[in-house]
Amino acid sequence: MCAISDENFIQQLPCFSFEMTSVYYAEIFRKALKINYTNLYTMPIVFMCGLRRETLMRYQLKHACLKSVVLLSCLAITACAGLSSKYAGTKSGAVDKEWPSFGRDYTNQHISPLTQINPQNVKDLKLAWQFKSGVAASFQATPIVTNGVMYVALPYNHVVALDAKTGQELWRYKHVRRAHWKMCCGPANRGVAVSDGKVFIGTVDARLIALDAKNGAKVWDIDVADDTALTENTSSLSRADVKSQKDAYGGTGVGISMAPVVYHGKVIVGITGVGFGLHLDTPRADAPLGAVVGVDGRYGRPGFLAAFDVNNGKRVWKFDTIPVQGWEGVFAETTPDGVSLNRNVAAEKANVINNKDAWRYGGGSAWSTPAIDTKTNTLYFGTGNPSPQMNDISRPGDNLYTVSLVALDTETGKLKWYYQQVPHDVWGYDLASPPVLFNYIKDGKTIPAVGQASKTGWYYVNDRATGQLLMKSDAFVPQKNMFAKASHEGTVLYPGILGGANWGPSALDEIKQTSFVSAIHAPIKYTLVEEPAKNGLPAIRYASSEPTKDPRWGVLSAIDLSTGKMHWQVKTDQPLTGGLLATSTGLLFMGEGSGNFNAYNSNTGDLLWQTKVNAGVNAPPISYEIDGVQYIAVAAGGNAIFGYTAGDNIVVYALSK
Repeated sequence: MCAISDENFIQQLPCFSFEMTSVYYAEIFRKALKINYTNLYTMPIVFMCGLRRETLMRYQLKHACLKSVVLLSCLAITACAGLSSKYAGTKSGAVDKEWPSFGRDYTNQHISPLTQINPQNVKDLKLAWQFKSGVAASFQATPIVTNGVMYVALPYNHVVALDAKTGQELWRYKHVRRAHWKMCCGPANRGVAVSDGKVFIGTVDARLIALDAKNGAKVWDIDVADDTALTENTSSLSRADVKSQKDAYGGTGVGISMAPVVYHGKVIVGITGVGFGLHLDTPRADAPLGAVVGVDGRYGRPGFLAAFDVNNGKRVWKFDTIPVQGWEGVFAETTPDGVSLNRNVAAEKANVINNKDAWRYGGGSAWSTPAIDTKTNTLYFGTGNPSPQMNDISRPGDNLYTVSLVALDTETGKLKWYYQQVPHDVWGYDLASPPVLFNYIKDGKTIPAVGQASKTGWYYVNDRATGQLLMKSDAFVPQKNMFAKASHEGTVLYPGILGGANWGPSALDEIKQTSFVSAIHAPIKYTLVEEPAKNGLPAIRYASSEPTKDPRWGVLSAIDLSTGKMHWQVKTDQPLTGGLLATSTGLLFMGEGSGNFNAYNSNTGDLLWQTKVNAGVNAPPISYEIDGVQYIAVAAGGNAIFGYTAGDNIVVYALSK
């Protein structure tokens, strides 16, 4: 039995107050001890030295004598150096104040523990500094902040290092692309990794480059992949199709857009573009995407994720997203959770004999930065659509491991498990948004889980150890004609190739068991074009997707992970792409293509603060602290696919003095 019952127990403890992680622990203790505070942000906080956040959650659920645990922890505080760090060799206090990796830490939760900015004072945010890079193009990078320096990947793979307090440029690396390289997927890059005194960037010409973090000098430069994949062109289209007269601005190829991640002396990165499809000019300036065409043929190659030695770039392991054997799968007629895919499995099986080498062109890009479970040395990443995009004649079967959440051993690259959200994808439902690791509370039990906001409009929660589906949320965007096939007259469905949730990171509050997702409503028409062989010319078959003229908008959602229901939703005028930042104080930051940069109350969805930038804010925000000042930073350079205004801004905000 616990003898301590005084509600002032926490306030009476002889413990220090620690700002960096205070709100996380305060919420745990408040719930466990049933204490009500009018201002949680200013209460004296118990600091449980040396215990991870997930350990505290287990105490919350399983230990009736939590008060005794807290007391013992506080008595031992002078013997502790700080919280266990997720970054070896770095003091946890410093990590909490920085943004040292793409998702802040290996969980990819995109939540800041800093507490200076809260719902009461966020209205006082003012521009602290602004940096103009001189490179105005689609800007998707997550800034990395460590040791007082901000490192940013610019479009076309240039890199700048800035004083994170003032915005002064410290050095710049100017990237020179390989001559005649086909740039498949646009100039955007999603960020760098910083570790071991180096800055790592993957490039549009499929290179991995290490720079000296002090001065930007090149340390090593390797080719990650060659450029042997065939690319589609408009000559494959019917002359009767107006799309054949459009200019192509992208097609199947090879590049790197993800921000690398460094773990155990290895820099991990994957290639993209291998199932990109033929991208044609948009019909009007503000349209989200023009047409994407999947042409029948031997286009593309298998995607892969690989690990390289941080010291010399030597490849340590490589995982191909298309296996040489078994790529056909089991010819699943439904998704793993039972939704019909409208497949003609008999015809597919009969077609295997004609396409035994389909794996050679199989697609499966790796778009998003992996999350890493440091306890089990397991990484989790999402794979892209199969190749050819939307056209399945030459790729019967499930097309493993495309459109899948994949778990690998971080040390060997060996497959642990996969969960294929959409077998035999013909809609472009690649897993674009990065996976997120968290402890999932289900039926009173804590389960290590991985979550992913999908293009299909559902949020999936899987068991980290087995891949078993634990929960699929209600749809966070409107859905119509899901998994209907392309037709000659055109089939309209949503969400389609744009999503749902596209590449932008979601954010997750583990304590509140809530995921925050920014998403897109954009009806898409899928059209099938078939012409028989004639006059010595081969038969033509391809499928295309393009936005309709119907209204489209954005949806910001807070998803209750315990039920899969929506806590709240906010509708925006434009589709949302770029990602989110949550804070432990109950804030949610998000940008819009219009240039609006917003802060919401994460408990209610109420808009608390808004400012305007002269370009689309379509990148993930971050937060960091220097000399006692908390900053909010975001890149603002628009997005060409959505027609959002281009720019070259990095904007940083702090509370007015």
